[in-house]
Amino acid sequence: QVQLVESGGGLVQPGGSLRLSCAPSGDISAIYKMGWYRQALGKQRELVASITIGGSTDYADSVKGRFSISRDNAKSTVYLQMNSLNPEDTAVYYCNAETNRRWVLNNYWGQGTQVTVSS
Repeated sequence: QVQLVESGGGLVQPGGSLRLSCAPSGDISAIYKMGWYRQALGKQRELVASITIGGSTDYADSVKGRFSISRDNAKSTVYLQMNSLNPEDTAVYYCNAETNRRWVLNNYWGQGTQVTVSS
């Protein structure tokens, strides 16, 4: 089992930057991919960015060139650096971890952190 604790959300002006953090605990060694999803009011949850243990990354088209996902190898913490933020980025951001332990696959979610981009 994996627990995910998110931090770094808040209120920021358009054009500003914010960095989200996701700190996993529990069976960390079983994690092979982590990522960030977001869900705006009245909309479906969507993938923002993901990173594998091997370092391969994937981004939504809407955030390419603005957001960057990275991983702290020592602490297994995943970060999402968000630059050039606009109001359309306003959403609840959720950390996700995918695990594979003895061929049993599971998904885990953080509690969510609010990001609001507004003047």
